[in-house]
Amino acid sequence: MAFPHLQQPSFLLATLKADSVNKPFAQRCQDLVKVIEDFPAKELHAIFPWLVESIFGSLDGVLVGWNLRCLQGRVSPVEYSIAMEFLDPSGPMMKLVYKLQAEDYSFDFPVSCLPGPVKASIQENVLPDSPLYHNKIQCPPTGGLGLNLALNPFEYYMFFFALSLISQKPMPMSLHVRTSDCAYFILVDRYLSWFLPTEGSVPPPLASSPGGSSPSPAPRTPAMPFASYGLHTSLLKRHISHQTSVNADPASHEIWRSETLLQVFVEMWLHHYSLEMYQKMQSPHAKESFTPTEEHVLVVRLLLKHLHAFANSLKPDQASPSTHSHATSPLEEFKRAAVPRFVQQKLYVFLQHCFGHWPLDASFRAVLEMWLSYLQPWRYAPEKQVQSSDSQPRCVSEKWAPFIQENLLMYTRLFVSFLNRALRTDLVSPKNALMVFRVAKVFAQPNLTEMIQKGEQLFLEPELIIPHRHHRLFTVTSSFLSPWPPVVTDASFKVKSHVYSLEGQDCKYTPMFGPEVRTLVLRLAQLITQAKQTAKSISDQCAESPASRSFLSWLGFGATDPNCCYPGNDLDEMGQDSVRKTDEYLEKALEYLRQIFRLSEAQLAQLTLALGNTRDENGKQQLPDCIVGEEGLILTPLGRYQIINGLRRFEIEYQGDLELQPIRSYEITSLVRALFRLSSAINRRFAGQMAALCSRNDFLGSFCRYHLTEPALSNRHLLSPVGRRQATSPARGPRLSLRFLGSYRTLLLLLMAFFVASLFCIGPLPCSLLLVLGYLLYAVAMTLLTERGKLHQL
Repeated sequence: MAFPHLQQPSFLLATLKADSVNKPFAQRCQDLVKVIEDFPAKELHAIFPWLVESIFGSLDGVLVGWNLRCLQGRVSPVEYSIAMEFLDPSGPMMKLVYKLQAEDYSFDFPVSCLPGPVKASIQENVLPDSPLYHNKIQCPPTGGLGLNLALNPFEYYMFFFALSLISQKPMPMSLHVRTSDCAYFILVDRYLSWFLPTEGSVPPPLASSPGGSSPSPAPRTPAMPFASYGLHTSLLKRHISHQTSVNADPASHEIWRSETLLQVFVEMWLHHYSLEMYQKMQSPHAKESFTPTEEHVLVVRLLLKHLHAFANSLKPDQASPSTHSHATSPLEEFKRAAVPRFVQQKLYVFLQHCFGHWPLDASFRAVLEMWLSYLQPWRYAPEKQVQSSDSQPRCVSEKWAPFIQENLLMYTRLFVSFLNRALRTDLVSPKNALMVFRVAKVFAQPNLTEMIQKGEQLFLEPELIIPHRHHRLFTVTSSFLSPWPPVVTDASFKVKSHVYSLEGQDCKYTPMFGPEVRTLVLRLAQLITQAKQTAKSISDQCAESPASRSFLSWLGFGATDPNCCYPGNDLDEMGQDSVRKTDEYLEKALEYLRQIFRLSEAQLAQLTLALGNTRDENGKQQLPDCIVGEEGLILTPLGRYQIINGLRRFEIEYQGDLELQPIRSYEITSLVRALFRLSSAINRRFAGQMAALCSRNDFLGSFCRYHLTEPALSNRHLLSPVGRRQATSPARGPRLSLRFLGSYRTLLLLLMAFFVASLFCIGPLPCSLLLVLGYLLYAVAMTLLTERGKLHQL
């Protein structure tokens, strides 16, 4: 594809748009590489917004672009390799970004596409806390619609890249795509490794011309200042006044891309719930309707893991704040500030929302692992502790005490939130049992519990010992690029500052090792014990072959109780191996909880004894846990849990008119309805005669009552044991019922009887007479037995 160098930008854009429809993907990318190499920035400026949208899709989700979230190497290897090479941090697309960056171009980005809290803040004329938005707001032109951000090329590219994760429609359930194999996930990992390196420094921008390297400058202040729009800039005046001197410092060029990348990822992926609304309502869902997906959470977990590795890559002599000096490089300063200044607050509110609103199913595992990854920065430290020879968990070093104390709520408050979720889930399911096991195992690491307790003790210390109260706002008001505030050495103040900044000054803190949480833990231990017993019971009940059981039920001989195999869990899908896994997970989780909260063996034994077996001495299943009220039995929370998870149930029987009960699976629908119409006609025609026969006191009356009346309702089981004394049998006269002839079992038995009779040369008519005679003898015997039983009752 040859382009004259004097083509107009509009013509170049039109040509590329036409090629995007007519040419294959590989050829289009080759043409784009040539265009980026040959054309100057002035002409590339016109195609850049279109190219970014054609790759990442539109912000409203209508255009999917290259669909990087579904592009996999094993499915489409050619397209995958071409896309990854083109979008690589050292690839042609990033070269285009740096080429435009060198010329100080800016691009409009609509404020309406930003996360909810940021958009609301800007629309209310309040400057967002993040420096990412400072001096970028542009007033709409006369007659224009909406506010825009004036972004430099690197920011514009990263905004689209980050938002494509959440702006595009979720992948259909029928499309089984492993997130970690997709092009988007791998690109995130590459960008993080490139711009947030754990070794060395950030690579310089690519050469913009064959003649040599032309580094991309740090972004300059837009022509229209933020204050001209009438927004409140008091929170970050210090940052804005300091910006000129920072840009004049050549060392700041080393990290401005790194800082921008991190802020964009955090803002677009985590800042969907406002801290102010969370503090007021204790539920971020009060206003914001954003719902993260499992794919979204997995990408955020990748970000957190890399940030831990990035922050922990500081050399030992640089990691301590006490060694801070003016000779420290900006990258080292950024490593120390990345997690506490940019991530902690937004991640905490994001996790609180997920813990409170995520469905109670196995997909919560993604949120759980993201949380546990953040809680264990030592897993991503360069120095790996040697595993002990006896396979015991590694001891958490005291060097992580400051991190634990400054993230206390991440450990304690979210642990309580997880307990409340676990108490409402089906622990018989191996997937849910695994989640309880994972959390218990992490918190049971040696020395971690002691450091969490130490953090709670520091927070609960009297307020009088905290000095320099006026420094509390420095974590919000200062920018990364501004001079560092004085080091606060008081550990108690750091913990209190962390808690108050997230929960508010008047928050009510529930200690993780206090009596309230201990009660929740004991309830969980009781449910774990009960779930272990239930898993074994389910395994025993479902040991019978499903094929034979369904065949017997079809014939009417087997059990027709739909609750016999507890369809509420997935044990029947995995068999005995699933039961073994569930028992193993729950057993280890119980042991870890005992270690964390120092539960004695006597306490656990008492729980098991109080729980007892799920069946009574007669072999019948016990009723769900309930209390007796004025209207009958009232389920307790434990009783509701037992019913939801199939642990116990009421023995429910059909209590209405037996003729009108739903047609069963072992009955012929059309035949049952025809027999009902026939018997109804007979009952209407001979109602008087049947009533007269049944009222007689001789043997004929007893014989008719046996066939024409159904058992009284008072002699059958009722829904509630408490309400039996209130039940009254409805007045139903004698009637004939032919419904038994509509059963597959009855018809099969008749067919077998005729077949056996034919073997002895007995025709259909004599066989029918023999059957009627045999039934009459059976009916006479049953009538005599029934009457004798009534006499004994009197």
